[in-house]
Amino acid sequence: MTEYPQPDLMHPVRLVDGSAHLGSVFLAAAVKHPRIEVGAYTYASAHIPPADWAAHLAPYLYDFSPERLKIGKFCQIASGVQFITSSANHRFDGISSFPFAIFGGGPREGRPSMPGAGPDTVIGNDGWIGTGAILMPGCVLGDGVIAGAGAVVTGQHADYTIIAGNPARVVRTRFKTADIERLKVIAWWDWPIEKILAHEAAIAGADIAALEHAST
Repeated sequence: MTEYPQPDLMHPVRLVDGSAHLGSVFLAAAVKHPRIEVGAYTYASAHIPPADWAAHLAPYLYDFSPERLKIGKFCQIASGVQFITSSANHRFDGISSFPFAIFGGGPREGRPSMPGAGPDTVIGNDGWIGTGAILMPGCVLGDGVIAGAGAVVTGQHADYTIIAGNPARVVRTRFKTADIERLKVIAWWDWPIEKILAHEAAIAGADIAALEHAST
């Protein structure tokens, strides 16, 4: 049995010849950005590996942006996913949305054409974001949320829901409310990796009772 990769390894997937698959990374190792927080073992994939994974995933999140992008543990982020964070916003409550301050005429700070600071974008643990999904400023996804390919996600979505479409809507809830509450208490993503692997079958097979027994 091969040793499981550590979450600080940038390229955890190995090809048949032993070389690293450059198109899949553990994001905590690949992203060094002051406004991005990523939990252990969350990975992202890209058909053409980018030179800068932070800019690839969140192109409008700058070092000086007031908002953050927060992603939990064990998330799966498919190729083509983009997080459109709050710094991409324009004002649209007045006559024009044109960002005059971006192009000069004085300092940017405090200019009337610039929007105020926006909310963080937050993704819970064990989320799966499908190919080409776009997550709009300030969206909040609970634990275990699945966003379908091409979804345009806004607003807040509860734990263990499947969402899809443009705009994304709830397709269904993955578990009963009582079972979701049990899963939140178990929080298997906080276990040591050795314990997670020992109970892989229960986690992948939805054996909540076995996980409760393991967590006691």
